[in-house]
Order: sequence, then C-alpha cells, then structure tokens
Amino acid sequence: MSKYTPVGVSYYSLLGLHPKASNQEIRRAYRELSKHYHPDTADLPEAIATAKFQQIHEAYATLVDSKRRLEYDNKIRHLYLNDFEQRVNFNTHFVSDSKWRNLSSYLDNKDRPLSAGELFVLLIMGITLLSCLIIAILMGLMRPELTIQDIKPPGI
Repeated sequence: MSKYTPVGVSYYSLLGLHPKASNQEIRRAYRELSKHYHPDTADLPEAIATAKFQQIHEAYATLVDSKRRLEYDNKIRHLYLNDFEQRVNFNTHFVSDSKWRNLSSYLDNKDRPLSAGELFVLLIMGITLLSCLIIAILMGLMRPELTIQDIKPPGI
C-alpha cells in the first residue's frame, strides 16, 4: 500500500477531508463524491468516471474501517517521514559511538533563531546607524548656516 492513490494524492485529499475527520464526515464526503462520479450519473466519459469512482470507493472503504484506517495512517506517516528524511539535508557528523547525530533540527535556514555572531552584527549595525544620526543632528545644531533656512519671497 502506498501513501498515494493512483492519481498521486492521499485518501484524505481524495475525499477532501482532514486526517482527523470523523466517520460521519467521511460518509458524507463519500456520498457527495460518489453521486458526482458514479459511472451511471457522471457527465465524464465512462472510463474516467469508473476509475475515479473506484478510487473514491477504495478511499472510503479504507478510512471508514477503523483497523484499515489505523494501518493506512501509520503507513502514510511512515512514508511521509521517509520522504521528509530523504528531502531534507541535515547537517550530521559521525559521533565517536558510531551513531549519526543530527546537529540541526531546523528545516529551513530562514526558520531558525539567530546565532550569536548574527546578533552581534545586528548590534554593530544598529550602533553605527544611531551614531550616524547623532552626528548629523549635532552638525546641524553646531553649524546652523548649513541647515535649511526660510526662503524669503522677492520684493520684501
């Protein structure tokens, strides 16, 4: 059993449900979709409607049965974790006790706290900006002839 149906989506996505949906919600979604995709009532070509109806029925049969649903949930959880581990490039190194250890639990370098070095650079940049503003204000106060003066209209 794969986590995907033949069209590439999970049973929950196929039925338009959240993984924590109740049996009543599953039945309601199945009824609506089966009316829409049943080969006798669908506007689609019969082959496409039959295939879609079979997918919906398989999803319903799996999700409404508590044992099969539990197995399916465990299976897709396991498969999603495997996909996740394969796609994410963790910074790992070999530890002395011959086990791999994950050094970074952050998936995206944009979604992590700033390091001490990055915080220090931000502090220096802030101090520099503040110092430049203070120097500009002091220069304006010490040499008022260089500041903007009122413009007098001609003829006065």
